[in-house]
Amino acid sequence: MSQMDIDQRLEKLTERHEALSQSVELLVHTQREAFARLDAGFEKNQVLLAHVIESIDSLARIAHAHEQRITGLEDRPH
Repeated sequence: MSQMDIDQRLEKLTERHEALSQSVELLVHTQREAFARLDAGFEKNQVLLAHVIESIDSLARIAHAHEQRITGLEDRPH
């Protein structure tokens, strides 16, 4: 094997290493963006869920008040 062959192989290995490094960097960047989108969506869902829970609590209070009113009307002498 001549010296040129070894140099050529080292050069190819270096090129492959650089390409692999760039691919990994791109993958990491893509994954960070995806996780950032997921985090933003999760935060939005938490806010929406809090609003839904508040609405359900409000409806439950209204239903309870109506139930008491109906019970009061039913318990009154006719």
